[in-house]
Amino acid sequence: MFNRKRSLRQVAAIASISLVTGCGYFSDSGSGSEGPIVVGTTSAPSTLDPAASWDGSWELFRNIYQTLLAYPNGATTPQPDAAESCGFTDDSDRTYRCKLREGMKFSDGDALDASAVKHSFDRIKKINVSGGPAGLLGSLDRVQVLGDREVVFHLNQPDATFPFVLATPAMSIVDPDDYPAGALRKDGKVYGSGPYKLRSYDEGKKAELVTNENYKGFAERRNDAVTIRYFQDSAAMVKALRDKQIDVTYRGLAAGDIVALEKKDGAENLQLVEGAGTDISYLVFNPRDPWAGKLAVRKAVAQVVDRAAITHKIYKDTVDPLYSMVPKGLTGHTTGFFDDFGDPDTAKARKFLTDAGITEPVPLAFWYTSDRYGSETALQFAELKRQLEASGLFTITLKDRPWKTYVEGYQKGEYPVFGRGWFPDFPDADNFIAPFVGEQNALGTPYPAHEITATLLPRSRQESDRAHVEKDFEEAQQILVDDARLLPLWQGKQYVAANEDISGGERALDPSTIMMMWQLSRKTSW
Repeated sequence: MFNRKRSLRQVAAIASISLVTGCGYFSDSGSGSEGPIVVGTTSAPSTLDPAASWDGSWELFRNIYQTLLAYPNGATTPQPDAAESCGFTDDSDRTYRCKLREGMKFSDGDALDASAVKHSFDRIKKINVSGGPAGLLGSLDRVQVLGDREVVFHLNQPDATFPFVLATPAMSIVDPDDYPAGALRKDGKVYGSGPYKLRSYDEGKKAELVTNENYKGFAERRNDAVTIRYFQDSAAMVKALRDKQIDVTYRGLAAGDIVALEKKDGAENLQLVEGAGTDISYLVFNPRDPWAGKLAVRKAVAQVVDRAAITHKIYKDTVDPLYSMVPKGLTGHTTGFFDDFGDPDTAKARKFLTDAGITEPVPLAFWYTSDRYGSETALQFAELKRQLEASGLFTITLKDRPWKTYVEGYQKGEYPVFGRGWFPDFPDADNFIAPFVGEQNALGTPYPAHEITATLLPRSRQESDRAHVEKDFEEAQQILVDDARLLPLWQGKQYVAANEDISGGERALDPSTIMMMWQLSRKTSW
């Protein structure tokens, strides 16, 4: 339940940089006839079942599944998609009713009716995957079916943000015949009702999407097919782009490659789209670890980390230092970590430790994923190790795993300190606080934060005008600073690179910066 009812800030507006000479930038055209558009990314799905995912798997889900509400091009608030209409039916924002479009079907021809919607939501809550999307449904009490086309969501508390939850790919509608009520689907197949159907899937390598003839929704496909290729690093992905093995890249472009594209280094026939971003990178401290669980240790780390060095040396200023979990550009953003800790200072860090009776270097294991957030991730963690060990206060061991097993590890609480990235469910301060706190959260590490979960968030969700909740979010962020269990590092920007014959990149990002593949097309003329 993470967002506002109206006045959603459009932070994904695109400012373009053209590296093409003598042609228009991303002009409109019809769908192409030269085979599927091939999109490269370093963000492979961790699962194909929406009930298990609160991560980058949503990128694929948005295109092959369907939600009751979603974001048409240019929209900043959710609009009906699988639904014909939706809205609150009471003054307290506790009863939300949706009516489905008539004649809805899944890609295999099975009927998509109100019972399928109820089944989809009920199984998310019943399966209750650790760190999964059930955490988004804290305000949902029950789902009621009225005939074949109407569903009513009964909430356990006022929640003006519920429509934004319905628009997240986590709430994808699935076929009861293929998705068990009490278990995840594991056969590698997908039957959704989105603009595309999944023709084939090679885990970690490729997803082939083709037109879903049964689709009914707002998306107007500008192509007939899309193939998504998953890469381990930016260098291989950009080489494939320059060699015209792929048409578009999204997620995972390395800083050096972005700089080279901006300078037109060998890329005169490529286009680069730069957009404002709200994705963040941060560290998580496991309170169950004997060292990371100590407040003095966490504060000492916060006092030593040099964000400016990371953003400049490692990311070549393609990201910005971040001093709160809520990124710049959103109502409620603060600079709490800078206000409390200031510039990196070894003497202050040492005092945190000695005041707690810690006089020897603190041993910590820092974990990161080897194939998720781009090729700079390993360099970033090497820089963190260098900074912390240079203080003489820490001995750092670096460890990594591929994303799929990495997720399993942090959900089991195996890592003392680990890195995470966050692409918002939707751009609001709530979505940069609520997912990480509470007994059930996206990190798989309980973080009670009672004042945030019991007072500040519920109060803010009763206010549709987000300018009026700034104080609540400032208080919530100060609690996060005081606990130092989450340490923000940087805020990213969005970059899409494409070959010169591709149109639609500037339209393809929804407000949560998920790529809508149906917006891409080939130019038919110059």
